[in-house]
Amino acid sequence: MALILHIAFVEQWEAAHRAGSYRMSTRGKSLDDGATFIHASRPEQVSLVANFVYADATEPLCLLVIDTERLVSALCDEDLDGIGMSFPHIYGPLNLDAVVDVRPYERGADGRWPDVTAQALS
Repeated sequence: MALILHIAFVEQWEAAHRAGSYRMSTRGKSLDDGATFIHASRPEQVSLVANFVYADATEPLCLLVIDTERLVSALCDEDLDGIGMSFPHIYGPLNLDAVVDVRPYERGADGRWPDVTAQALS
């Protein structure tokens, strides 16, 4: 089982349960607004993304732990920004049963979003 992660606002994850699927691409963008994929990360990439995209977020965040083998939508590993690092992208809605765990994601004592290790997911 290969696991990837998606950073989500708790409120948006709860709304996905009512809607039947998760459609947020990243902060402030959804598939319904024209985004073409849902951003995801490997564990070692989470804090990099969180501290860049969610640095000023005050709402509670969670990490959606996604089993890639359960995805209905296509998954591609891509370096779209040309930064020398590829990220997993889900091209279409995230089916709820692909999310095998939801973990709270809280800032560290220094105010930064902490690193996530693959071992922490097992």
